[in-house]
Amino acid sequence: MNQLDKRNQLIKEWISEAAEISKASFENELVIHEKTNRTDLVTNIDKEIERFFIEKIETFFPGERILGEEGSGHQMTDLEGIVWIIDPIDGTLNFVKQQNDFAIMISIYEDGVGQLGYIYDVMQDALYFATKGQGAYLNGRRLKNVEDTPLNQGLIAISHRLMADETNEEARKIGRASSGVRMIGSAGLETVHVVTGRLVGYLGASLAPWDIAAGKIIAEEVGLVYTQLNGKKIDLLKHNATILATPRAYNEIMKNYHLER
Repeated sequence: MNQLDKRNQLIKEWISEAAEISKASFENELVIHEKTNRTDLVTNIDKEIERFFIEKIETFFPGERILGEEGSGHQMTDLEGIVWIIDPIDGTLNFVKQQNDFAIMISIYEDGVGQLGYIYDVMQDALYFATKGQGAYLNGRRLKNVEDTPLNQGLIAISHRLMADETNEEARKIGRASSGVRMIGSAGLETVHVVTGRLVGYLGASLAPWDIAAGKIIAEEVGLVYTQLNGKKIDLLKHNATILATPRAYNEIMKNYHLER
């Protein structure tokens, strides 16, 4: 077994174990804290799963750096070498309120280039996975390149923060130009809905590295475009206002609308 296959096998095993931790927690009372506001939550399970992944990585791949949402990993000022980027529960508000529509996300970057990306829709038992240059998969089935659908023929996800901003009429214009706006409340699940053609695009107001990293690898393997709203490359050392879309929808949005960038 080569190094890449070893990593892939271990990560899939760890994700399965982490998913069981998340589902088992439904029987117990969660410890919930607000991070920045009442809609930005963290639970004891987020922290437990992040620690679980970090312990596994440090055991099997000592010396490799880890960027985790809940701060248990390393402080990053660069992406040199091998860096793991982890979101233990993407969609924590959904996890708390609905016990549904949340994901586990892991990715590996080497010198800033995405190599492996995983998004696991826990309650649907759907694992989206990609290796750079080798395509994207859903539960072992290779995904086709997405159809290059224009904006007016597809549904789009636009973050609540963009849509609710009364000074940002452009986001609502994009929504009206599309076939309709749909939101789940999980960056990872929004991303895989674009990857599988259910959405034509996804606009995020301020996504953290762990919201982006895995999905970017998967999305680019099926022909999607993923950049900052200003057209610049994603910066995985900071929060980004983002656009993920089919090439036609991406070009239309970037040419015709003027979102805050």
